[in-house]
Amino acid sequence: MKIGVIGATGNAGSAIYQEAVQRGHEVTAIVRNEAKAKEQFGDTVKTLTKDAFSLTEGDLDGFDVLVDAFATSPDQAYLHVDLAAKLVHLFREKNTRLFFILGAGSLFNEAGERNLTELKKAPGSESWIAIPENQLDEYLFLETVKNVPWVGISPGNVFQEGPAKPAILGKDHLLFNDQKESVTSSGTLAKAILDEIETVRHENTRFTVRSEERRVGK
Repeated sequence: MKIGVIGATGNAGSAIYQEAVQRGHEVTAIVRNEAKAKEQFGDTVKTLTKDAFSLTEGDLDGFDVLVDAFATSPDQAYLHVDLAAKLVHLFREKNTRLFFILGAGSLFNEAGERNLTELKKAPGSESWIAIPENQLDEYLFLETVKNVPWVGISPGNVFQEGPAKPAILGKDHLLFNDQKESVTSSGTLAKAILDEIETVRHENTRFTVRSEERRVGK
């Protein structure tokens, strides 16, 4: 498949790019800094060097799947919503599938509340809470979109760089292990995304994934 990854040099984007290449897909890194992409992926990396908000319909024509791994600072977190709206506008009534990485704030906790409620209680959350707030808005917007093939994925409460581990999938609720941890590695996220790209199981909806730790018994 022809796959474009917006934000391919970021934590999530780089893992997705590498997983897609390893599986033999034709992958384009959509980035603002071509030199950084070559440093991360080598000189043979195929790039589209452009700001995400400058992308045109012509730039993106021909992709089977476009993954939005865009990241930004909390003071511009509204750009998550803006970019989703732009991509939906470009791909109305077309066949390109849009894949959005959403935060854990839109998931429900064990009390049946949006996890965003708990995240706001975390010490120092005022410095970063705008990101999960806007990713929730992004998800609520996507739920209204009917004529664009899209799918979203939310990681666990803790998203961190790391290799792929066995994945536990869910729908709308946070997933925890026996230690009440909800952790998703970038490798696990990338694997779940490529699995979904290759075998469609979710259409115009969101699902979630966490990493399963393999514990060796005594």
